Amino acid sequence: MARILIVEDEKPINQLMKQNLVLQNHQVLQAFDGKQALEILDSRADLDLVILDIMLPYMSGLDIIKEIHDVPVMFVTARDGIQDKLKGLTSGAEDYLVKPFDMLELIARVNLILKRYKKDATTFELAGVTVDLVSQRVTKDGEEVTLTPQEWSLLEVLIRNANIALSRDRLLNMAWGYDFEGDARTVDVHIVKLRKKLGWENQIKTLYKLGYRLETTV
Repeated sequence: MARILIVEDEKPINQLMKQNLVLQNHQVLQAFDGKQALEILDSRADLDLVILDIMLPYMSGLDIIKEIHDVPVMFVTARDGIQDKLKGLTSGAEDYLVKPFDMLELIARVNLILKRYKKDATTFELAGVTVDLVSQRVTKDGEEVTLTPQEWSLLEVLIRNANIALSRDRLLNMAWGYDFEGDARTVDVHIVKLRKKLGWENQIKTLYKLGYRLETTV
């Protein structure tokens, strides 16, 4: 779990980002203008990431980032010009995401930054199963579970996208790679194997005509 500050003045976008990050078990704080952002930054020394819009009331994101020290920043903004991107990245930001964006892309980029700064969770626990994401060791009720490399890859994708609906095509791209030549039935076969090995018949939900979702609140 990471502590993330979202600074975004468009409340629906701010709330949507929060909802998706909370589903990933992150603790999320929200600010809707530059003043609120500075107040939170001054009072919290335990932040792991700041997601920052550039165009904000009272104070721009480019000015706010000058006040942020030792915390990675990701810009999320509608400004998509190359000069804007260069200015954002050279100001010290770790990443620059242009609106509109897919929430899965946001989560993937957040995970990469947290992993780079070693702020991401290294273990995952659900229904008697413990997964060490660093050593790739899986245990169920204290007994080690042996997974094939492809089963592990699929499991990691499901965990890092917990509570998010994933189509079979997206799972193929994320767990097998874009150059995989098989079909979506491969996903179904591996899901069956994971359910059996982990006892996650109720945790890995089948989504009719879509794909699957790993639920952590069963």
